[in-house]
Amino acid sequence: MDDKILLTIDGRELDAKPGQTILEVAKEAGIYIPTLCYYPGTTNVGACRVCVVEVEGARTLVASCCMPVSPGMVVKTDTERVLDARRLVVELLWASGDHNCLTCESNGNCELQDLVYRLKIEEPRFKIEPPGYEIEDTNSMIQKDMNKCILCGRCVRVCNEIQVNEILDFSMRGSHARVGPAFDADYIDSECYFCGECVDVCPVGALTFKQARFEGRPWDIEKVRTTCTYCGVGCQLDLNVLNGKIVKVTGNSEYGQPNQGSLCVKGRFGMDFVNHPDRLTTPLIRKNGELKEATWDEAYDFISEKFTAIKEKNGADSIAGFSSARCTNEENYLFQKFMRAVIGTNNVDHCARL
Repeated sequence: MDDKILLTIDGRELDAKPGQTILEVAKEAGIYIPTLCYYPGTTNVGACRVCVVEVEGARTLVASCCMPVSPGMVVKTDTERVLDARRLVVELLWASGDHNCLTCESNGNCELQDLVYRLKIEEPRFKIEPPGYEIEDTNSMIQKDMNKCILCGRCVRVCNEIQVNEILDFSMRGSHARVGPAFDADYIDSECYFCGECVDVCPVGALTFKQARFEGRPWDIEKVRTTCTYCGVGCQLDLNVLNGKIVKVTGNSEYGQPNQGSLCVKGRFGMDFVNHPDRLTTPLIRKNGELKEATWDEAYDFISEKFTAIKEKNGADSIAGFSSARCTNEENYLFQKFMRAVIGTNNVDHCARL
């Protein structure tokens, strides 16, 4: 018991481990403390001040996401003083941006919207003055609207600390502060890998998946857990499906291994082939210069005849095989076995190396 710290939160005596923050202990105990800038697995910065609590003996309210627990600490999370401070922060955030929920893609999945409702704020006491930034719409994957940004820094930290791409950071100061790539470049003109991690963690509608715009509200979408088909890592992801169509792909950190909710550009944005109108659903054989539908038996016979003819004329090494990361490991094993044992060549490669 020497490594346990005893403290009290909202009248409940709790055990904590050395180094834990008030927020972490409260979350484990099921005590609600709102957050906006906090994101598990990244540095605690205490930027938004929404998670402030009262600590007995402290001169001011403290940010629970950054304050480590200490023996005998007495914490109160829902006093009127705390609630007033949270309301003030949320009202300032509301007034400083263009948070029009009617047209926002994140309506129904917005943490600022949830806080406004939970804190019973009907309208901010301050004049709403959006900064008037142009919406960045220069690429086919991510839409960036800095008018909705609350400068929480989540996107910066996941880009730098989880994905380690180090593309995003803050620029300018005060009311002119912005988040983006170096020199305030567009995503498309930067070194961005388009993994989409920044969009996944954005608590508001500043960053959204462009292909999902107007394709379905969060309450209409069904999330289907599946395994990414692009390589052998086995990343877990959520297909956001509406009317049988994949609207977008999101990560889920609750799934744990192997990817902890993170995805690459293929897993995040490469699922449009599923519903693509040009996707092949039957074999095609070129006859008289035109591709004609055929049965699988016809296709296999055609392939066998061509391979045999090429091998007899030019040798086995004139044939090469190229496999796909979308196949299972077992299918890829059989493919290379076929090329080596049946065709008789070691000319076999895989698209994951490109």
